[in-house]
Amino acid sequence: MVVQTATQIEQWRALAQQLRVDSIRSSTKAGSGHPTSSLSAADLMAVLASKYLRYDFADPQNPRNDHLIFSKGHASPLLYALFRAVGAISEEEMLTFRKFGSRLQGHPTPVLPWVDVATGSLGQGLPIGVGIALAGKYLDKLPYRVWVLLGDSEMAEGSVWEAFDHASYYHLGNLVGILDMNRLGQRGETQLGWNGAAYAARARAFGWHTIEIDGHDFAQIDRAFAEAIEPRDVPTVIIAKTLKGRGVSFLENQENWHGKALTEPQAQQAIAELGGTTSITIQVLKPEAGSTVEVASPPTHPNSGPPVLPTYEVGSSIATRKAYGDALRALGQARPDVVVLDAEVSNSTHSEEFKKAFPDRFFEMFIAEQQMVAAAVGMSVRHRVPFASTFAAFLTRAVDFIRMAAISRANLRLCGSHAGVSIGEDGPSQMALEDLAIMRAVHGSTVLYPCDPNQTAQLVSAMADQPGISFLRTTRANTPTIYSPGETFAIGGSKVVRESAEDRVTVVAAGITLHEALKAYEELRREDISIRVIDAYSVKPIDRQTLHAAAKATRGRIVVVEDHWPEGGLGAAVQDAFTEDAGWDSSVAVRIAHLAVRGMPGSGTPQELLDAAGISARHIVAAVKDLATA
Repeated sequence: MVVQTATQIEQWRALAQQLRVDSIRSSTKAGSGHPTSSLSAADLMAVLASKYLRYDFADPQNPRNDHLIFSKGHASPLLYALFRAVGAISEEEMLTFRKFGSRLQGHPTPVLPWVDVATGSLGQGLPIGVGIALAGKYLDKLPYRVWVLLGDSEMAEGSVWEAFDHASYYHLGNLVGILDMNRLGQRGETQLGWNGAAYAARARAFGWHTIEIDGHDFAQIDRAFAEAIEPRDVPTVIIAKTLKGRGVSFLENQENWHGKALTEPQAQQAIAELGGTTSITIQVLKPEAGSTVEVASPPTHPNSGPPVLPTYEVGSSIATRKAYGDALRALGQARPDVVVLDAEVSNSTHSEEFKKAFPDRFFEMFIAEQQMVAAAVGMSVRHRVPFASTFAAFLTRAVDFIRMAAISRANLRLCGSHAGVSIGEDGPSQMALEDLAIMRAVHGSTVLYPCDPNQTAQLVSAMADQPGISFLRTTRANTPTIYSPGETFAIGGSKVVRESAEDRVTVVAAGITLHEALKAYEELRREDISIRVIDAYSVKPIDRQTLHAAAKATRGRIVVVEDHWPEGGLGAAVQDAFTEDAGWDSSVAVRIAHLAVRGMPGSGTPQELLDAAGISARHIVAAVKDLATA
């Protein structure tokens, strides 16, 4: 039974008012921000932080710490006010909000050690919370909880309901959503307004435990949190009816205040109404110590060395997607920190090879690519090494999550299979033709496109230790094995697979088009035309040094061929390598013929489609001849 004293409630009220005042102070000094969105949730955060949150702010890497995610990241003034109240930051730092060079950015990022992930793009906090909760229940097996503050506007995002679905499917009783139902969005009333019963009905339909409260009644808030932490096998959402701008007469429940800082006179009036500036500090309860030694990062297996990667005989015909799955299984054997997620296509991406060997570290995300990437981000928070795979075309649904993962400084390994027109009869809806451009544009990303199984296995292994977002593009069809098992492939490298002193043109390819380039080489050799063939398997970072050497050897004549739209893919990467910034001597002329998919493809055999797109061997031959005689 929960019992509150009048003194305790007054302490909560005083803390909440301070959080409101500080939210106004920081945003007013910044001249921007979202104070009204912060004011509505202040009472909820005051009770949570002072009684229910278990967190050691002096040790943010404590594996037993709870996790607090502000999915409504625009309420960052409230989060930073909370950090001041718990002693994590000073008042002086709090007032640097949104200033150049400050850690207190407009929306939270992990530049602050108490922030797990970047938020601000709405609809991401709860899906990421699912990933952290999955790690807590099934991998860490620790009693921490994941608390996610949600805004009611973001409840219109489909990704939120992907999270509701998966959280109940995986019985995540350690996940608590806190819905700040303040009714007002950016331009007016939200979709459901204050219809808490509708939110509750939807949540219950997904299998969640629901609690509806007045989000400004401290006794109700206290009872709700107490109920939320009771042992149960389903997640909980607290639906709190609140007032946007709570506590300030000219802000409370008023439209047209979203995302607007107060003027100094307005701020002074608001602060006076809220009781003035105070300096209350609270001691957040620390997590209970474990009975065994725990570390923030899962240990590697004491007897394991480098993974024993699969090998394939030269001349054998194996799809790179199959080699991806085989390599995952090998990584799983050597590294207990590796986890794999898939979007219900594991029999096609071949991540099922890992699932068969390590089912306790495989997580099925079904056809929910946003949730898959978000869960991978959450697992990276808990120091796992996540690999997430689906058809490359469908990863585009999760681009915003990938973009935000880079801001979160997450370490993710993504695999997109069935790329390009070479997939054949399935047609253009299944053909990833944008993926290289998208992934190259992600900050700090690594983009890899192997052409054979031995190369694929080596690159999958390298991805495990690669920081940031890495993307591996795999091919549907079986392709010839051209590299011996002992060959090594560094990220940022390339392979010159054919060369001579008589080379007249350089052909740069990767993945499926590398095999077309080799066919072209044989045909041209019969006509006494020698070409240099480069396997640019590392699309980002591109191997500038090898490209520069080849360009000099072939008098600047280059053909680039790729199974991708012409914008932003391998051709763009090669072009970028020949700028002054890339160290190229601009006095040396470079002529690049770029073969790419330019018309909308249809269905057909892989070879028919490669030829129709102008990226088959015969088109490479024609392009080489044109350049060689120019």
